[in-house]
Amino acid sequence: MEPDLFTAAAEERQARDPSASPLAVRMRPRTLDDVVGQQHLLRPGSPLRRLVGEGGGGPAGPSSVMLWGPPGTGKTTLAYVVSQATDKRFVELSAITAGVKEVRAVIESARRSSGAYSKDTVLFLDEIHRFSKAQQDSLLPAVENRWVTLIAATTENPYFSVISPLLSRSLLLTLEALTEDDVRSLVRRAVDEDRGLAGSVTLPPEAEAHLLRIAGGDARRALTALEAGAGAALAKGESEVTLGTLEEAVDRAAVSYDRDGDQHYDVASALIKSIRGSDVDAALHYLARMVEAGEDPRFIARRLMISASEDIGLADPSALQTAVAAAQAVAMIGFPEARITLGHAVVALALAPKSNAAYMAVDAALADVREGLAGPVPAHLRDSHYQGSAKLGHGKGYQYPHDLPGAIAAQQYAPDAIHGKRYYEPTRYGAEARYAEVAERVRERLRGTGPAPQESPERPGSPRPAAE
Repeated sequence: MEPDLFTAAAEERQARDPSASPLAVRMRPRTLDDVVGQQHLLRPGSPLRRLVGEGGGGPAGPSSVMLWGPPGTGKTTLAYVVSQATDKRFVELSAITAGVKEVRAVIESARRSSGAYSKDTVLFLDEIHRFSKAQQDSLLPAVENRWVTLIAATTENPYFSVISPLLSRSLLLTLEALTEDDVRSLVRRAVDEDRGLAGSVTLPPEAEAHLLRIAGGDARRALTALEAGAGAALAKGESEVTLGTLEEAVDRAAVSYDRDGDQHYDVASALIKSIRGSDVDAALHYLARMVEAGEDPRFIARRLMISASEDIGLADPSALQTAVAAAQAVAMIGFPEARITLGHAVVALALAPKSNAAYMAVDAALADVREGLAGPVPAHLRDSHYQGSAKLGHGKGYQYPHDLPGAIAAQQYAPDAIHGKRYYEPTRYGAEARYAEVAERVRERLRGTGPAPQESPERPGSPRPAAE
């Protein structure tokens, strides 16, 4: 018998006894309009709409599709909806258990069904990335000739895990991670609806918040945890799934962390102060608390970029590069893998030599500007490229540094109001020690008090910029 996603026997048993199926199965949407999230894939005329018969056929029939997204975002759910809504034959294979023999059997059956009964076949292939190249090759004739309409699901990047010929013959649909509001809506429906828990239990706000945190945008995980918590509550004769009951049922303690309140800022502050204090272990602890509580990884990454400039600066110029790279990686991969990247950055920043000299320097300069210490730009530095500027004395006496030995000219750059003032006071920590030596040597040269470097013999004159 052909493998089938939802056998008649299972459907009959579920109709008699809904509790025979897991809550996640019972709560699967029956139509595309019931699907939570993924609205970008469900617009009128979309491939999924056409797969369930909402317009389109013949030479412009629905194409095969690849569903790519993280676990729990609805790939199998969408296949289930298609199986319920379409009048086509619907067959499921899992790449975990099926091979070329099973694929060819489905294709041959689909050709017979199309020829004898004019009935098309939709083949749902889960975990397609587990198929070898040869196994994927066996699908090509059926997809190209539309003997079957393929719905393939994968959690892996299909550009690396699916052969190019098959990918080019299918539409790639990317599923987005469900938002917290999406999962909350699904959980509340599962509590109230007859096919779910039928109001047999209630879920107080603190338990719901913990449930959403441990779900991490995975609808299946949320419903599985809800079912475990509800079962534990009912077994104790309770009608409320308390936070304590939920913690016991899922074996996961709730983290005291309010993303909209004091805990959010207190833990974030402790993370940054631990990095500033070079306590790598404490910093990792606070990072773990934020990750476990479901904090937005982009918020953590932003704080690390600020820390790299505020607390490390030029003592380790690579720190900011590390933090920026981490932020870019986090934006691309998200949780759970982003925890590794954030951990990498936290360790690097905590153990880096520290300096706030650049931070103090820019704030000191800002303070002077706000107090009115600005003054006119020295005449020799003013823009001299336009007609008439020479009559105003703009650029007169300016020395082009590249024409001089060492490329430093002993001339005034700052306005008179702050001439000679020092904002940047480098430390001698890490790489900033080198900057401290360079800064002092350059300042001496600018004042005309430092030793002049030897001019290279036969040094050609440097061309001046066309506009200054």
